[in-house]
Amino acid sequence: MPMTFRFRWIPFIAALCVAALGFALGQWQTRRALEKEAIEARMIDRASAPPLILSSALQHPDDIEFRRVRASGEFMQDWHVYLDNRPHAGVAGFHLLTPFKPAGSDSYVLIARGWLPRDPVERTRIPQVATPAGTVQVEGVARRNTGRVLQLGDAAPLRPGAIVQNVEIEALARAAGIRLQPFIIEQGGDMDDGLVRDWPRPSSGAEKHRGYAFQWYALALMALVFFVVTGFRRGTR
Repeated sequence: MPMTFRFRWIPFIAALCVAALGFALGQWQTRRALEKEAIEARMIDRASAPPLILSSALQHPDDIEFRRVRASGEFMQDWHVYLDNRPHAGVAGFHLLTPFKPAGSDSYVLIARGWLPRDPVERTRIPQVATPAGTVQVEGVARRNTGRVLQLGDAAPLRPGAIVQNVEIEALARAAGIRLQPFIIEQGGDMDDGLVRDWPRPSSGAEKHRGYAFQWYALALMALVFFVVTGFRRGTR
C-alpha cells in the first residue's frame, strides 16, 4: 500500500518548539565552549609574559587578568574573609582572602591565599592559619574577581573573620575602610602555612560544553525527524 504524509498542525508546532529549544540551548553551550577556549588562549599568552611588579597605580582588570603578578609588602593582620562552598578534591572547604598592602602604596590588593578544609561537625570552627608578619613577597596570578557560587540564604555581613559565599571587591573595600585594586591575586608557591594553592582553572570544561551542545542539537534534529516519520501513514483502499 502507498505511503501518504498527513500534515497536522499540533504535532508540527510541538516539534518546531522542541527543535527551536534544542537549537537555542545548543548554541548557548557552543558559545560557552568558545568562551572557555578564548580564556585558555589568553591564559597561555599571558603566562609567557614576565611577572608584573605591582605598584601603587590602579590597574584595569582587562589589562592584568591572568598575568603573573609580584608584590612586596605586608598583609593586613586583622582582616580575613573565608569564602564558603569552595570544595577541593571532593572535600568541603574555604578560600582564605586577606588584603595586602604593597610597599610604598596607599592602596591594597586582595590576596586569595589558598584553600583550607571545613570542620565536618562545626562549620564556623576555622583552622588556625598564621599570617606572615612584616614585609613579605607575594607572587601569583591576577584574576578579575573571586568567582561566584549559588548564594544560599542571606549574605553574612562583611567583617573580620566573616564566612561568606560570595564577596565583591568594592564591598570588602568599604567594609574594611581601605582602597583595593579592582582585581585579586591567586597566590602561588609554597609558604609552609598549610594552605592548598591548587586553584581551579577558569578555562576548564570546554569539551563538556561541546558535548552538551551536541546533545541539544541531536534533540532538535530528532524532534523534526520524529514529526516527519510519524506523519506518514499507509494508505487504505
